[in-house]
Amino acid sequence: MTLSPPEAEHIGTGDDRRTGTEEDVVGLYGRHIGSGRAVMGRVMGGMAEVRSEGLWIHADDGRRFLDFGGYGVFILGHRHPAVVEAVHRQLDIHPLASRVLLEPVAARAARALAAHTPPGIDYVHFVNSGAEATEAALKLARAHGRTSVITTRRGFHGKTLGALSVTANATYQTPFQPLLPDVAQVAYDDPADLEQALAARRDRACVVLEPVQGEGGVRIPRPGYLQQVAHLCRAYGALLVVDEIQTGMGRLGTWWGVDAEGVTPDILLAGKGLSGGVVPVAAMAATAEAYAPFGRDPYLHTSTFGASPLACAAALAAVRAMEDEDVVARAAELGPRILAGVRAVCAPYEGGLVREVRGRGLLIGIEFAREQAVGELLLEMIARGVLVNHSLNSGHVLRLTPPARVDDTALEVFLTTFAEALKSTAARMAG
Repeated sequence: MTLSPPEAEHIGTGDDRRTGTEEDVVGLYGRHIGSGRAVMGRVMGGMAEVRSEGLWIHADDGRRFLDFGGYGVFILGHRHPAVVEAVHRQLDIHPLASRVLLEPVAARAARALAAHTPPGIDYVHFVNSGAEATEAALKLARAHGRTSVITTRRGFHGKTLGALSVTANATYQTPFQPLLPDVAQVAYDDPADLEQALAARRDRACVVLEPVQGEGGVRIPRPGYLQQVAHLCRAYGALLVVDEIQTGMGRLGTWWGVDAEGVTPDILLAGKGLSGGVVPVAAMAATAEAYAPFGRDPYLHTSTFGASPLACAAALAAVRAMEDEDVVARAAELGPRILAGVRAVCAPYEGGLVREVRGRGLLIGIEFAREQAVGELLLEMIARGVLVNHSLNSGHVLRLTPPARVDDTALEVFLTTFAEALKSTAARMAG
């Protein structure tokens, strides 16, 4: 789409006037980004999101959408004022580093994050995305001789080559095989299956898993599972990597999913909410013993843009905002209210269209008997002005990851809209 200068001024600046036709935006995607994404955009109405604040995303046709999706990124909502201010300030003075001298914002952000990680996890390696955090963890494990990796079925850890090797979904893996060698998949929430895999790989294994499987369809393990995993890793000399990219930063009503069971992994991965919803940033955090190879040689694993001052300013401000606003407690209080409301809406359809509603904190999944229902309901919600997500590793599950800033009015809007959309979807599928 070619815009004249006056038209270009309105894109993303707060003016919601539409500057082109649906075909302009979709056509640009089709020509330069991908036909598949263009088709998806057309199915969802051809709208482009151009502005956001708090709980809302604004489209180029003037509509606004309540965001209960965002794939776990917006625990603080969109454009949290404190994070935006910190990023603006950093942008004005020093957005990117030379990588030659020490950079203080990264050090302060690492200290702030380490103040909330499980005891003993004091070292932080900042990267640009969750997948990069997974890659860093896999490399660090190899530096310790842990060349065999154990992951869980339906686990999701990213789509770069190493991360994809532990993202247990053939749809994404098959086109890119061969991936990393010696990767085993075990059942989630099954300590016996894990122990069998560990026994065959004694002292050379690295275990990678999530406290709650997000893209796997909000799979919540039984109480004590994470403690059993940690015990088995110690018994068989395995390195434990807990992926908290989606579940961390207060999403589950605790700072980290492992906090509920008092587990300290060797390596913890953070992301999504760490960005403050403003600048992409993620991190691999580790104990002193686990981090030692990276600590000794600062050039062993590097990235030009990793730990940039701009991204670290966002991360530091996000942690501070969570502290100042007691976001973890807010998520712990709000999550059960949303879950109860969703269950009440779904109750008439349970045993039929709806199989189960489950959640912890502000991570909620609705599992349907038919995969088609997820797509139908998602489109119904969009048409009514609410955004939600599907689950990449569980096509039957619609996923909610609302901000901790949801108030009573927004919750009522969501539940009313969800009830209307579910009723319409059920009627259409029954017919």
